[in-house]
Amino acid sequence: MNPIIALLKENNVSEEKINELFQTLTQNPLAAMTTLSQLGLPQDKLQQLMAQVMQNPALLKEAVDELGLDFTKVEEAKERLQQ
Repeated sequence: MNPIIALLKENNVSEEKINELFQTLTQNPLAAMTTLSQLGLPQDKLQQLMAQVMQNPALLKEAVDELGLDFTKVEEAKERLQQ
């Protein structure tokens, strides 16, 4: 299991909320940050999650793939943000 998904599940984030978070990520990465902050993760766990993503951004792609979502949407959103 992807460590991002595992960390969310360990902190009692439902499968539905995990899917919602990653669906939001594929549509609007900035909005995903808001969704993430609303999950009620303890600050230390949120920092741990962010550190994992910063150290290994490929984890996001793996999580999106694991959930059966389209990672190309993340790339498209990222390109729009950079413009």
